[in-house]
Amino acid sequence: MTSQDDRHKELERRERTLREREMEVRLREMEADIRASNAPFHKTVKHQPENSSKLWIKKAILGGKLFALGVAVLIAVRIASVMAGIIIVAALTWISYKLFFESPKNKP
Repeated sequence: MTSQDDRHKELERRERTLREREMEVRLREMEADIRASNAPFHKTVKHQPENSSKLWIKKAILGGKLFALGVAVLIAVRIASVMAGIIIVAALTWISYKLFFESPKNKP
């Protein structure tokens, strides 16, 4: 039984040393790749802000568009409310006519 335990421990030790060697080899390969590769370098340029007058014009145009959109929405709401009022008045008038002014004698 001790021989089996000894054999098992010896196998585990060998496996551990083998894993350590494999890891060392992989690390060496990775280091060699890192050192050997000539990474391309790109020349960078500092961001130059646009001319302040151009920015002001862009903001003014955006503000104008927003104002125009607001006016269009207000006009659309106003038209919709007038149309809703007309429809409500017409419906009430028609219902009043049917209830109060149309005589039951005229019905077939």
